[in-house]
Amino acid sequence: MAGVTLFEKIWKSHVVASNDDALTTLYVDLHLVHEVTSPQAFDGLRLNGRRVRRPDRTLATADHNVPTDALTAPIADPISRRQLEVLNENCQEFGITLFPRGHENQGIVHVIGPELGVSQPGMVIVCGDSHTSTHGAFGALAFGIGTSEVEHVLATQTVPQSKPRTMAVTLTGSAPAGVTAKDLVLGIIGRLGTGGGAGYVMEYRGPAISQLSMEGRMTLCNMSIEAGARAGLVGVDETTIDYLRGKPGVPQGPAFDEIAEKWRRLISDDDAVFDHEVVIDASQLVPLLTWGTNPAQVAEVSGVVPEPRDDADRRSLTYMQLTPGVRFSDIPVDVVFIGSCTNSRIEDLRAAADVAAGHHVAANVRALVVPGSHRVKKQAESEGLDLIFREAGFEWREPGCSMCLGMNPDQLSPGQRSASTSNRNFEGRQGRGGLTHLVSPAVAAATALAGTFALPKDAS
Repeated sequence: MAGVTLFEKIWKSHVVASNDDALTTLYVDLHLVHEVTSPQAFDGLRLNGRRVRRPDRTLATADHNVPTDALTAPIADPISRRQLEVLNENCQEFGITLFPRGHENQGIVHVIGPELGVSQPGMVIVCGDSHTSTHGAFGALAFGIGTSEVEHVLATQTVPQSKPRTMAVTLTGSAPAGVTAKDLVLGIIGRLGTGGGAGYVMEYRGPAISQLSMEGRMTLCNMSIEAGARAGLVGVDETTIDYLRGKPGVPQGPAFDEIAEKWRRLISDDDAVFDHEVVIDASQLVPLLTWGTNPAQVAEVSGVVPEPRDDADRRSLTYMQLTPGVRFSDIPVDVVFIGSCTNSRIEDLRAAADVAAGHHVAANVRALVVPGSHRVKKQAESEGLDLIFREAGFEWREPGCSMCLGMNPDQLSPGQRSASTSNRNFEGRQGRGGLTHLVSPAVAAATALAGTFALPKDAS
């Protein structure tokens, strides 16, 4: 009898009911909520006279719409202000724990879940946000849901789902020095395309994955959705256990050791059979950036703008105002953004600060560093990273989703080109007419210093 994949182990342990229409109802261990996709769901509860089934399994934070300037500054945009007020009102009415703007635990929803230890191995985790796949780094089945599903989970603590297939993404070898988790996932998406993972849960494995920190694994799983996958997964190992040990949301002392023994079994069996497997030699990867308008359009940072392969490439080049054959090191950048649920954790900030230390942002560049949470911000400031960034000419901001998406004051102006550590480079994603290139934190910092796309070794 063939072994069982990690996905199958989690799926089977959460089945509440299976229906004739091929939908399976899953129990949800953790429901994360923010201000954008929840208002209509709470209204639906009121209309139907329902309460939240498990408020103790529901956690809310303000992230998408919060301004990242000084906390003392009022929220100028009336829509954003009202959305945050409504989140406060809904959580108070329905008894849900909320971390509002300025709270010590507030931050991007996919940053605070792991750092508080509420995202744990073996869970089913959902949120009205596509990048919920981030939490799969902990050996959890985590995926985004729509607003109608948010209401369903609030009312029942379950969610109906079609069962996805399984894909093993095996990275052989070790990543070369300077190749980060962001480069790994851009390389994977470049290989698979934006639809290559459609219908699958992708499990990342192999030596290059085992060598990643939890923060690197979160970056990897975060961008699984950009390959079209339903979710991303990494099996539990000692790196997982060590990260969770001592976190506020996990048991302490002997109770932690007991649950950790159960978590260690959350791996795919050696003889587990996947529906599909992709093998990539990590030792052949290099620092990458996106040049087009989807995350699969990638190239080497040290290379040139590629020739178009089809009409889609030609449209992307036109929108991005790029000419094939031009070196990326010759392309001026207007804005550098270090942040988002992909790359705003303490290791990301340390990597960027290592590059920025002793240098200064180029005169043509505005550079922002936006910690993913107040806990990250506090840790960075205790290490003096904020001083490094400020002295180098970077803006040190308050936590929030910020310039990842054009839903708050941190936006590109039409025609501005950015080097961004976020996860999407769609047309207008960071502001109408903005031109977004996805990069790692180290490349972002080097680019801010050079004023054009650059590797850390080229920074001056």
